[in-house]
Amino acid sequence: MNHLPQAWGRPRDDVYGTYDHSYLQSSGPKQHTQSPIVTGTSVLAVKFKDGVVIAADNLASYGSLARFTDVKRLRPFNSTTIIGVGGDVSDMQYLDRMLNSLDISENYGSSGHALNAKNLHTYLAKVMYKRRSDVNPLWNAILVAGLDGDDKPFLSSVDLLGTTFSSPTLATGYGSHLAQPLLRKLVEDEDKVKDVTREAAVEAIKQAMKVLFYRDARSMDKYSLAVVTKAGGVELKEDEQLEGQSWAFAETIRGYGTQVV
Repeated sequence: MNHLPQAWGRPRDDVYGTYDHSYLQSSGPKQHTQSPIVTGTSVLAVKFKDGVVIAADNLASYGSLARFTDVKRLRPFNSTTIIGVGGDVSDMQYLDRMLNSLDISENYGSSGHALNAKNLHTYLAKVMYKRRSDVNPLWNAILVAGLDGDDKPFLSSVDLLGTTFSSPTLATGYGSHLAQPLLRKLVEDEDKVKDVTREAAVEAIKQAMKVLFYRDARSMDKYSLAVVTKAGGVELKEDEQLEGQSWAFAETIRGYGTQVV
């Protein structure tokens, strides 16, 4: 090996011949992610009169394999904001590093103002749209929950295309099909938010997480749950466990396995 400082670790040219740079494929086409590999499933959130409740399970699946069982997909940003991320885990980690840098620069800034949930959602929407426009999207669906500039509950989403949407209840992934109808029973529209208590919102999220564990093959029974309020800030619990499971309904399902009709 060539141990000269300018070429550490490279085979010596006088012994092995000129180094072949084609192995680096430096002249090949630029490659972007075409489909996520390690992914997280649904993120659920619902507003109540004093804040927002948000939850996501701790599973990251490698294709259909439940590979990583301790991946936290709820990330607090400051004392008034938390984000929940579904989709590609590596892109989630990139977003996490980016938001950490943003948080540091904001804390060391001289403006005296802190970003609230609405500000952060706008920022993420611009980031996601820019990456989509570069034909190199971040393969994530994000929920931003917290308080806006008036300390009112804020909940909105942004996807890999930069599309944004706001509602009293939101869910990503499989949860948008199964959990949303359950959450909308509690909060039909913005006018109903003022009548919803914290306890009712937490219970609705827990029930929806249970239904997803029953029906979503990419979910698990350990999850993270956060409540954001003005009085308590971000209260995050990362190792919650589903309770009171009942699989009795499985006996009525027909079409799988060796069953006698």
